[in-house]
Amino acid sequence: MRFLVVLLLILMFVAGVAAVYLWYSMEKPYGAIPPDGVFVEIPHGTSQRGVAHILKKGGLIRSPLAFELYSRRQKKRTLVAGEYFFDHALSGKEIFWKIANGQVYQRPFTVREGETIFEIASELEQSKYMSASDFLQAAQNPSLLQDIAPGAKTLEGFLFPATYNLARQTTAAELTGMMVRKFREAMQRVSAARTNGAESGSAFLPTVTLASLVERETPNPDERPVVAGVYTNRLKKGMLLQCDPTVIYALEQVDGYKGSLTYKDLRYDSPYNTYIHPGLPPGPIGNPGEASLRAALEPAQTDYLYFVANTQGGHFFAATLAEHNQNVVKYHRLLNGQPAEPPTNEAHDAQAAGPNHKGKR
Repeated sequence: MRFLVVLLLILMFVAGVAAVYLWYSMEKPYGAIPPDGVFVEIPHGTSQRGVAHILKKGGLIRSPLAFELYSRRQKKRTLVAGEYFFDHALSGKEIFWKIANGQVYQRPFTVREGETIFEIASELEQSKYMSASDFLQAAQNPSLLQDIAPGAKTLEGFLFPATYNLARQTTAAELTGMMVRKFREAMQRVSAARTNGAESGSAFLPTVTLASLVERETPNPDERPVVAGVYTNRLKKGMLLQCDPTVIYALEQVDGYKGSLTYKDLRYDSPYNTYIHPGLPPGPIGNPGEASLRAALEPAQTDYLYFVANTQGGHFFAATLAEHNQNVVKYHRLLNGQPAEPPTNEAHDAQAAGPNHKGKR
């Protein structure tokens, strides 16, 4: 009898020690995380036991058994597959909830409005997401657009500007797929809000091309419908669009843009050069945002045919060449630090007579 009591006490002691160890294993942080951190990949379909052994192999938990038992107690939560990053030691419970909440490793990457596929590729490579060549190869495959823009030669214009959360192993094809899906969502919103019906898929390419010109011409959202209206009016009249950004895009394709345009540049023979080729260029010259897409679908109804910068982020608009030439004079005056409008003769006479002259009234 005494032997059984002693054995029972020993078993209770061992069970107590085990319980304390299991509790300690889940409650207290474990491991020395290296400076670069630790990545672990949880494949789809991995069991709770399998996840525990992956974490143990990564040096993140003390006891696979403790982790498995804790996981089984959380009957309403499952462990989410994906890649996880750990930059400091965590308790077993914290690791469980990080995985159960699907806090997979992601880095944000932002595509800004108007950026070209070449600019996006360069930024991806500089930030070490993927090589520029890999992204360009994916972006130059228009197969994702066959249903909405069958004439597209690349994905230029359809890679929607937004912030994308990328896993470490995101491929170029996966990223372009995300971007095109975002574009489709944006076009659904824009088309649904139109007052004159939905846009047909066959018209997406010219619409997005026009939107890309608008995007590159003005940073002012309020001006975009007006700029779109100018280009629409010029197209109707058979006038050359004479859009500087199209020339820049043509030169960038051959690494020929030096930061400013010369008269020689304006004569560069490219189908994208709207100074020498009528109509829209053969495709977008960048990736427009929602405001520019909306402007291209519903241009402002005006008689404007010309515009020139006002040096303040906007433009002067004109319906005639004479008015436009006057606006060009204003532009050059502003560049020289003068007011846009020249002083009146009376003010000019007063200035010439000196500070004590009263001037005519």
